[in-house]
Amino acid sequence: MKGGVGVGGGVPSCSLPMKRRWKGFVIAVLGLVILSMLVPLVFLLGLHNGLLSAGSGPEQQNAVPSGLGGHSQQEGSGARNQSEQGQSRHVDELIKRLGPALPKEFFRTSVKEVVKETVSRGSMQVLQSPGGRPGLDLAQKATTGGNNAKVNSVEEVGSGEVVNESELSCELRFGSYCLWHREHREDMKDSMVKKLKDRLFFARAYYPSIAKLPAHDKLSHEIRQNIQDFERVLSEATSDVDLPPEIEKKLQKMETIIASAKSIPVDCGNVDKKFSQLVDLTEDEANFHMKQSAFLYKLAVQTMPKSLHCLSMRLTVEYFRSPSPTADVSVAERFVNPTLHHYVVFSNNVLASSVVINSTAIHSKESRKLVFHVLTDQENYFAMRLWFAKNTFMEAAVQVLNIEDHKLKFLDKAMAHLSLPEEFRVSFQNGHKLSKAQHWTEYISLFSYSHYLLPEIFQTLDKVVVLDDDVVVQQDLSALWSINMEGKVNGAVELCAVRLGQLNSYLGNRSFRKGSCVWMSGLNLVDLVKWRELNLTGIFRGLVQENTAGRLFQAVASRASLLTFQDLIYALDHKWVLSGLGHDYGLDVQEIRKAAVLHYNGKMKPWLELGIPKYRRLWTSFLNQDLFLSECNIVIP
Repeated sequence: MKGGVGVGGGVPSCSLPMKRRWKGFVIAVLGLVILSMLVPLVFLLGLHNGLLSAGSGPEQQNAVPSGLGGHSQQEGSGARNQSEQGQSRHVDELIKRLGPALPKEFFRTSVKEVVKETVSRGSMQVLQSPGGRPGLDLAQKATTGGNNAKVNSVEEVGSGEVVNESELSCELRFGSYCLWHREHREDMKDSMVKKLKDRLFFARAYYPSIAKLPAHDKLSHEIRQNIQDFERVLSEATSDVDLPPEIEKKLQKMETIIASAKSIPVDCGNVDKKFSQLVDLTEDEANFHMKQSAFLYKLAVQTMPKSLHCLSMRLTVEYFRSPSPTADVSVAERFVNPTLHHYVVFSNNVLASSVVINSTAIHSKESRKLVFHVLTDQENYFAMRLWFAKNTFMEAAVQVLNIEDHKLKFLDKAMAHLSLPEEFRVSFQNGHKLSKAQHWTEYISLFSYSHYLLPEIFQTLDKVVVLDDDVVVQQDLSALWSINMEGKVNGAVELCAVRLGQLNSYLGNRSFRKGSCVWMSGLNLVDLVKWRELNLTGIFRGLVQENTAGRLFQAVASRASLLTFQDLIYALDHKWVLSGLGHDYGLDVQEIRKAAVLHYNGKMKPWLELGIPKYRRLWTSFLNQDLFLSECNIVIP
């Protein structure tokens, strides 16, 4: 017979059971493979939160988003503890699965440290966040006007406007995410959905008590069936338009069943306890989703957009394809000429540094005197060189330097790499009234450790102006070079809303004048001659060495910067710089027009999609039109 005899010449009927066993083994293996793929996916998407049934009966329930699904008949605090543990495992799982897409620096702290963990330091709480910009957050117990100010909520909405306490505590915990979330909040047409959720809560609260009464098995079964029906509907609906046409009948049926349940004498203590459990579970779910959203927001503002990464890579490839740009001897002489106006920009962002230079050159009365030095890292060096070789900025000269090429005496290997200005958030509350006058938040930017290499890199220069790469220049800056700094080293705009005395716990036990104002980076006139005489770089490195152990390097650098320039700050007039365009939605239009320099300090940088739209237009107007922009989907409005 064809194909009927095995190797041993047996009869055909003997091969059939063997084939069936083999097929069964293959099916079992395939089932295990599919299951191993589905289980991690369930945990990644958070679907496991809804696997607990509404009635804890034998029938399987559907999960409900927005915190309505997933409760059991267990009473007491056990349900809440299990919920919190499940949420923590979900966050940890999320971090692991996003791991390969995150930069190495992001793993210095977990997502819980980014949005929740506080480290107590005396009268101050420091919310630590990963390296880069922004560097850290300070939730400050401040002292204002001689009164102890307690920090538990902050918000700036309007003059004297009273705001919701939950919004204040939200900003204290999650920073500018809450400002962004409030501005982009959509009005949901979900009145019917909310009513359904409310009735579902009632049914869940009464069901455990009714289920214990044998005389009411029919009602118990109807409640459970309606709970399951509502869960299925709400699992697919977030607004009223998503609801099925027959929802009115379902709601009326649920109302009737709830009325029947209320008419039966039950232990009110059990119902109350169940309501408390449901409220706790819902609050936990809402808080968890808030933390998830804040985590994704922080990820978005701390990660370079794909389009900018594309631009840098395309320019780098083109640099090596094209002939090397020829060096102009006359331009090279301008780089070391101390009589010209030298501007220094620390940046790893091609477009940001280009906007700074272009806006400065356009508004300059004598662009021939302008010399820009862009200090960048190895990764972006060649992209920067090609970009500034292809584009002209009036008659200004542009030099691109790789900070990693300079053989300098670094305190630590980490200091050999580019660091951008450090930013931190300080939140204040003075009194108990929830108003703008009593609650405010400031974003402070300071020199990073790369700035303390200026005297060593520019040994032939006597004075430079340092511009952050998140500024836009709107007026001629030549008047800065005629300022008599009266023996001071750093000409900066001071932020007197924050005094050094208010940062006492952060600054440590070293002596300093508590009434001194905090100074800001963004626009800084630096006397390099005086800097060298006082050996400020050595002082900074000494302060860093004293406090590095057990602390984030960014926090140490910011603290050391404040102490290094103690009594060495020349206060520039506030008309020079207007700060807050990276976090404050309510800046005055006239103030924006009058300011010489606009500083986008904060997390909502203008090159990000999360940037504040009305301020982004001021930044994009100084972008150079280039073919590479369209190739990387960078659209100039």
